[in-house]
Amino acid sequence: MITTKLTLHDKLPLTCSRTGTCCHGKSVLLNPWELMCLAREKKITPREFRNLYCEFGGIRLKFNGAVGWKNQQACSQYITGFGCSVHLGRPLACRLYPLGRQIQSEKVHYMHEGNEFPCLEGCPEVTGLPYLTVGEYLAGQVTEKFEIAQDAYLDLMQNLADIAFELLLDTGLAESGDIKTLPLWRKMGSELPEVLADRIGQEWMDSLMLPEISDNLEDPVSFARKHNELLQAKAQQQFGTAQTNQELHQASVLIMGVALHLARGLGANPETLAEHWITIAKHHGAVE
Repeated sequence: MITTKLTLHDKLPLTCSRTGTCCHGKSVLLNPWELMCLAREKKITPREFRNLYCEFGGIRLKFNGAVGWKNQQACSQYITGFGCSVHLGRPLACRLYPLGRQIQSEKVHYMHEGNEFPCLEGCPEVTGLPYLTVGEYLAGQVTEKFEIAQDAYLDLMQNLADIAFELLLDTGLAESGDIKTLPLWRKMGSELPEVLADRIGQEWMDSLMLPEISDNLEDPVSFARKHNELLQAKAQQQFGTAQTNQELHQASVLIMGVALHLARGLGANPETLAEHWITIAKHHGAVE
């Protein structure tokens, strides 16, 4: 995929014309904190929002609204003639659009798809509106807190993967000659999201996407930290007494599945991540 890399000082036709074309036919992924923000804006519980408006256990918004631009269905939160019904709670993907965000070597990079500015096809009128620098656009879209949340959940994702590593490498499972765990890590990396969500099961999906946290919503770092503590405690409670190789294998696979499913919700490529984590595990003595 061709991308155009940007600096914060690059000036582009980023003033939105509010035509709504970008609210049709997209894939909007969510982390758990964003799901909570959307539910609060909708004035319903996170579980109700997840069950009504999300797919794959909560990691993606449904696009099952009215057919509009290019005969594509609108986001479930889009109201024709009005716009986004949860605008103040919209997730990072919507705040950034048409920009993308990537972290490389701990540095944040922004870009857009293709050589031509993406909005020109659906909203050519933006060229007649004020141009903004990338930095000005991000400030106006109030992305900072949402970017912080995204990064906090990337850390949580790695923490989950670390539990899977510990269950494989620090319990004697890998030393026993186990050859079943890594192939399942790889398989999960390429599974369809609905298949992986089903493999994980409702209990763990709820723990991942509907954490029982009643405060800290204004502080995404504290929210993610508390969420991490809850998941760590759940893993300890469920797997702390695992002794047989089969029990340890099943635990490692389950936790890695949760990490990979969260990764997809964060916009990462689970297949690439699975291969990366398999390579690390092999380096530490695991085999397949």
